[in-house]
Amino acid sequence: MQKAIIGKKLGMTQVFDEKGTVIPVTVIEAGPCPVVMKKTLDNDGYEALQLGFGDIKVQRLNKPLKGHFDKQKVGAKKNLREFRRIDFDGLNVGDIIKADTFQEGDRVDVVGTSKGKGWAGTVKRWGFAKMKTTHGTSSVVRHPGAIGACADPGKVYKGKKLPGHMGRERVTIKNLTVVKVDAENNLIALKGAVPGAKGGIVMISTSIKA
Repeated sequence: MQKAIIGKKLGMTQVFDEKGTVIPVTVIEAGPCPVVMKKTLDNDGYEALQLGFGDIKVQRLNKPLKGHFDKQKVGAKKNLREFRRIDFDGLNVGDIIKADTFQEGDRVDVVGTSKGKGWAGTVKRWGFAKMKTTHGTSSVVRHPGAIGACADPGKVYKGKKLPGHMGRERVTIKNLTVVKVDAENNLIALKGAVPGAKGGIVMISTSIKA
């Protein structure tokens, strides 16, 4: 069964397994997430389940969003996300998905927004090698070097690796293991790191590799 939930990254810690091995984990506040909308092939052109997460005051919503929640008869939520790979049969608008939808040992994919690192050069952004630091290189040690392609075609190709904005982009980490589930406090502990800063919104779904 394909399962999914929206969560908020709380930070990292470590737990011990039965053999005493240290396991680094990321703790995520997962749900509760109400089903806000079911998109169908006939009405929307594709099948998806829209979930909400995080309470918000109604007066903070714009009119289109307020109308959307009123139409679906669901309480206002701060974050909305769509999941396409979910089993629709047992879920209806208004149903609540909680952290216990996942069990220990499940494999999941996590989608989040990576930390923004501002403007970065080619050494930091792409892992370019630095120039030698002797024989007159002076201040160009971390420069990217020539970027042209000679006289023909006389232009810089699209996609050339150059300095630019680094981070703050959608990142998917696949095949993480659910180490622990605390249904009472809506917490899920995933083995390893999850993209984004503390407080960032992440989407957790059954791994496509599982």
